[in-house]
Amino acid sequence: MKSKELRDCFVSAIYDEKKGKKHKGLFITPPDDKKAEEYLAKAKRNLELCDFYKEKGFDYKIPEEWFYTLYYCALAILSKFGIESRSQKCTAAFLRYAKEHGLIEYDNEFIDRITVYRKKEEKSDVDERETARYGSSIKSEEVAGKYEYMTSVCKKAISQCEDIIFSYKEFKVPKELYE
Repeated sequence: MKSKELRDCFVSAIYDEKKGKKHKGLFITPPDDKKAEEYLAKAKRNLELCDFYKEKGFDYKIPEEWFYTLYYCALAILSKFGIESRSQKCTAAFLRYAKEHGLIEYDNEFIDRITVYRKKEEKSDVDERETARYGSSIKSEEVAGKYEYMTSVCKKAISQCEDIIFSYKEFKVPKELYE
């Protein structure tokens, strides 16, 4: 996503809010450390669900929980900046922008995994989540085979998220994105 498209995530949200509509982008709010911590706690809790689902044989639920663990980390970071998101695409785009502009230190893998791709050949965890959720199978060899790896990925994302949200650094949304 280019800077102009990211800017559109903010501009359209501002426009929608002024019109009394629910926005479908990124809306600037006061930074909210409490909300950031709540999202982080939710990410950790979500990761616990993976163990529960694995133990009970609910493999098809696990990719969704991995995705949302990573997504709650993303929302925690956005809360630290003072951004309300109603778009997975815009959330990932902002994180990528923030990383590329040195505003945060967060692995590209975590951003890539929550990115929504439009082209059929481009896949992310969004697609895996949807396949697992809406597909007919209950058991998955693929989920079992990458369980340890994905658990590790989620733990690293949580750790890096903690570093960001418990930082004393002030995070601001660059004005070029919304003015």
